Amino acid sequence: MVTTPVTSITFEEYLTYDHGNDFHYELVDGKLEFMNPPTIQHFLIAKFIEQLLDAEIKRCSSTWLCFRESGVRTGINKSRLTDLCVVTLEQAKELLNASAVFESPPLLIVEVVSPESVKRDYRHKRSEYAALEVPEYWIVDPLEAKISVLLLEEGFYEETVFIGSEQIGSRTFPELAITVDQVFTAGNLSQGS
Repeated sequence: MVTTPVTSITFEEYLTYDHGNDFHYELVDGKLEFMNPPTIQHFLIAKFIEQLLDAEIKRCSSTWLCFRESGVRTGINKSRLTDLCVVTLEQAKELLNASAVFESPPLLIVEVVSPESVKRDYRHKRSEYAALEVPEYWIVDPLEAKISVLLLEEGFYEETVFIGSEQIGSRTFPELAITVDQVFTAGNLSQGS
């Protein structure tokens, strides 16, 4: 059982707090919330999408950057860790020598669902990212074999669900050509045997 080292903490304290361990925490209403280490499937899917987005950014000669496990401030004393986020070069430069917690909305956030993160990814992060005005949010769900792409429209997310051989539609990356099956195949180690 992991015990959280403090009972209450501000966002500013969170940015420099030394937990004294290698665990990851999100800040939720002034409290540190322990994040379970992801599964290998989770890592493989996130890595595949990161490489895909990096390649698309390079192909488009964009100045955007894709980061894994960076933070996003979603409230006064609230910060979430993203599986992936795409930000502008200017946003990254602002944090060059600081904790990688973005206070302005990333262009795109991707979360890969794990058994313990279902409610967090579908409900809590969805509402927090919409309030922050993140224009596009992907919920990649290997448990249900679907990818939900949420596009911000007048303060609320409009959701499109993609499954199977459907190509994922993205406003941020309109020329991206990848199917749901390809994403989930990346998380399957038995593919080469």
